[in-house]
Amino acid sequence: MTTARRPHRPDLLLAACAVALLVAGMSAVPATAAPSADELRGQIDRQSGKEDRLSSAADKLGAMEQRAEHAVELLQGRLDAKQGDLDALQAKLDATEGRLREQRKRLKRLHARLGQSRKLLSHLLRDQYMADKPDLVGVVLNSHGFSDLFERIDFVNKIQDRDATIVNTVRRARVDAGRQAKALARDVPRQRAQTADVQKERDALAGMNAILEQRRDTLATAHAARVEALADTRSSRRHAERTLDKLEAEQAKAARETTAPSGGGVPTGGGSGGGGSWAIPWAVVECESGGQNLPPNSATASGYYQFIDSTWQAMGGSTPKAYLASKAEQDRLAAKLWNGGAGASNWDCAYIVGIL
Repeated sequence: MTTARRPHRPDLLLAACAVALLVAGMSAVPATAAPSADELRGQIDRQSGKEDRLSSAADKLGAMEQRAEHAVELLQGRLDAKQGDLDALQAKLDATEGRLREQRKRLKRLHARLGQSRKLLSHLLRDQYMADKPDLVGVVLNSHGFSDLFERIDFVNKIQDRDATIVNTVRRARVDAGRQAKALARDVPRQRAQTADVQKERDALAGMNAILEQRRDTLATAHAARVEALADTRSSRRHAERTLDKLEAEQAKAARETTAPSGGGVPTGGGSGGGGSWAIPWAVVECESGGQNLPPNSATASGYYQFIDSTWQAMGGSTPKAYLASKAEQDRLAAKLWNGGAGASNWDCAYIVGIL
């Protein structure tokens, strides 16, 4: 399968802000001249809770950064593949346009040649008619001796051969003109279809570039927030440890309390379909094909759901390639492979849109 896209994640900025607020609160530990044991225990509890929340926020931010990095890598691979497809289609289109121009030039030359041949034949026939070209019997009767007869017959044959040559030239020109016209009529719609395909690939590539830029911006923001959060966390933890050591040294009777990490997990997220009737979430379809029944790319992925040939055959596809099948069949096999989300990992786009 191919890669997918995921919308911009504003929660990265929210997480960074939350971390900054927690760190700011961490540094505002109230100082007392002579804290009691209860006050010390309260300070330790509050400090430990803040440290746990800050640690959890830093962990979540790190996990989001890793997912963003993975998404960028997948999307970059997909972008490279699309660029290769686009280059190949563009080269093919350029070659077709070149042949089309040559055929048009040749057809124009053939039309001119046909007109010239017809004009030449017309003049020749008229000249022969006006000159009263002798027939074979007249040549024999009017000849003076065998040598004169031979020359007269040779002259008549040359005139006839010249007439036949001009006629054959005209006929060949007419046949060539017709053949080239038919070839040109076949090439024109093919060239237009190739142009349309290239345009679709170019549009898809532009969309992929926009998504890639968003992913990189998100990654940069997440990385900067994570670095700052970790630095603040480290500073806050050290401050808490120094405070705790000092308090334990000053009041040996104070009991040491620790709290277990909160252990908040990173939400796995979920996908919801949209934009029409699709067998898998629309976000994945949009990333994979943009909702188009695309022809095979360099990795053999094709169709609405970008099945590669081996997966399509393994799922029981009735055609050699997915894009050759009806949408109903592609829907059915995509739903079967998706399996209620259990098969989401078969689509790289599921990682990018945040389903996995």
